[in-house]
Amino acid sequence: MIPYLHCLLATSLLTIVQSAMAQTPKRPRDYGIRFGVLPTGPFNAITDVPGVLVGQVTLRQDQTIRTGVTAILPHSGNQFQQKNPAAIYIGNGFGKLMGYSQVEELGTLETPIILTNTLSVPTAADALIDYTLAQKGNEQVRSVNAVVGETNDGFLNDIRGRHVTKQHVLDALKQAKAGAVAEGNVGAGTGTVCFGFKGGIGTSSRKLPASLGGYTVGVLVQTNFGGVLQIAGVPVGVALGRYDFKKNLDGSCMMVVLTDAPLDARNLKRLAKRAFMGLAQTGGIASNGSGDYVIAVSTAYQIPHETTSSFDEQKVLRNDNVSPLFMAVIEATEEAIINSLFAAQTLTGDQGHRVEQLPVEKVVELIRKAGQLH
Repeated sequence: MIPYLHCLLATSLLTIVQSAMAQTPKRPRDYGIRFGVLPTGPFNAITDVPGVLVGQVTLRQDQTIRTGVTAILPHSGNQFQQKNPAAIYIGNGFGKLMGYSQVEELGTLETPIILTNTLSVPTAADALIDYTLAQKGNEQVRSVNAVVGETNDGFLNDIRGRHVTKQHVLDALKQAKAGAVAEGNVGAGTGTVCFGFKGGIGTSSRKLPASLGGYTVGVLVQTNFGGVLQIAGVPVGVALGRYDFKKNLDGSCMMVVLTDAPLDARNLKRLAKRAFMGLAQTGGIASNGSGDYVIAVSTAYQIPHETTSSFDEQKVLRNDNVSPLFMAVIEATEEAIINSLFAAQTLTGDQGHRVEQLPVEKVVELIRKAGQLH
């Protein structure tokens, strides 16, 4: 390559990278907003739980398509052959979550978790089945419990067009990685609305001190619900005049909780219930038309699909030792929801519908005046 062109290309690439970095939204913590008392993991994301991977595919085409896929993998291996203990808590069941009954009955997760829009659940499940059947070691598999969650993005997205394909889901699974997780208008959160503002994907984590086990709890949310927004205890929605007792209350919130704490399905369900308390602290009300679900999974151990032993022998935490995890999931869920709002950007979509982003600077000033910045 001609040296001049090589230099020009390098300069242009650097400009693009710097521009992308400059456009990365600040998270609430960057402004001094704190949620609870426990420290976060290094990325303040669900991927702070060792081994957890997240992949996302975002669809923004023409003026009508505003949707996507988010994939969460508890580990990078064969999920069907090495299942994880899991539980699902239904906060409000106006939703289309797939795979609930087998998780409830057996207490295990045998596929990655996919989040997408309401009418794309069957497509995502079909893709998850393809993905599972194609994995080495699954040649004799004849039953797959695909777990797929959703929220309805039909205000901003041409949801009836069902634009998510199986390949989009497979791409999200293939692209799944550790490290920082994109938030806001990405993946399954591309077309969502929360508290009357643009919602999206959000994530957070908490790390317990060594004296309490040193465990990590990570949460990822897909926010698409209503209520009266409050942040760090400050009634932001009231101050902004952005709430209504009759409109914009319905919607849904998917909450996915991962932890490396050794919990069985029973205590994972107890952990999942506490995530709902984090949602409540943001002002969510689980309205009649809201599908609010929590999927909780432990990565501390795996349950083999086939074994010569007649027994499962695992050490799991006693009930008396799970309270710190309850606090961790409440804090992480609250922060993940607010992170989704801070990251989301104003979006115009199907039929010209437009949803404004949270006015972050105004919100920060309100929180400052309330004495809640640290």
